[in-house]
Amino acid sequence: MTVNLSRLEISRGELSYFEATPDAEVKGTVVMVPGFTGSREDFLPMAPFVTAAGYRLISYSQLGQYDSDGPDGRDAVGEYTIAKFALDLAEVLDKVAPGEKVHLVGHSFGGLVTRAAVLNDPSRFLDYVILDSPPSGQTVGTAVDITQIPELLWAGGNEALWTAMFGTLEEMFPAPVKEFLRNRIMVTKTANIAGIALTMGAEPDRVDELAATGVPILVAAGADDFVPVDVQIEVAARLGVKFEIIEGAAHTPNEEKPEELTKVLVDFWGEVV
Repeated sequence: MTVNLSRLEISRGELSYFEATPDAEVKGTVVMVPGFTGSREDFLPMAPFVTAAGYRLISYSQLGQYDSDGPDGRDAVGEYTIAKFALDLAEVLDKVAPGEKVHLVGHSFGGLVTRAAVLNDPSRFLDYVILDSPPSGQTVGTAVDITQIPELLWAGGNEALWTAMFGTLEEMFPAPVKEFLRNRIMVTKTANIAGIALTMGAEPDRVDELAATGVPILVAAGADDFVPVDVQIEVAARLGVKFEIIEGAAHTPNEEKPEELTKVLVDFWGEVV
């Protein structure tokens, strides 16, 4: 496996990304999109397993996320919408996999971005995995009310969000992990966090539209996900597709159970192709 950490230019700025390639023949390209306060690093634990299965793996930090460009300040909040992030994804694909159909994975908020991208151009994707993602902004299930996040940020900055989201959970993280997570939130553009909270809160249920695309889909979630698992099971049922539970994982099976999640994905990709 070879891993390259780099940056790519799209019309709205430079984004940080990584590319992991197998040492042997490549079966296809997988693009994974991170969620709220996330980054490309969320999928690095999967790289050894995905490449061992013969796939090229690419993930990037979305505009305004950790180590990517992006405008900041109250006036920039409107730059961080699901619709604009979906257009960014299309540009990323043109850069990293021009003319190639890819396997797509969207995690959490990234699931809403990837859904919009699939609806924009279903022909661009071999298949699509919805990972720990709600069908609408009204079914997020977070402990923090997302509608209150912008005012929380303007009043107390990113530090206030860290305290609200992770303050009671800090002791569960090893020191290096906690340090990385905290630093990541601190350097994420505040407008990105506020904008995502607003666009996510307003996102309607588009499951029926997605079903009409004909793109092969899998829905997967950690057994202890905070996004209600029964809601995600219902999404799979409405789509008429398989739902996979990742035991021993919560909201981030890509980090908690990367080998187990990869096996589920590889089995799905094998069925599609």
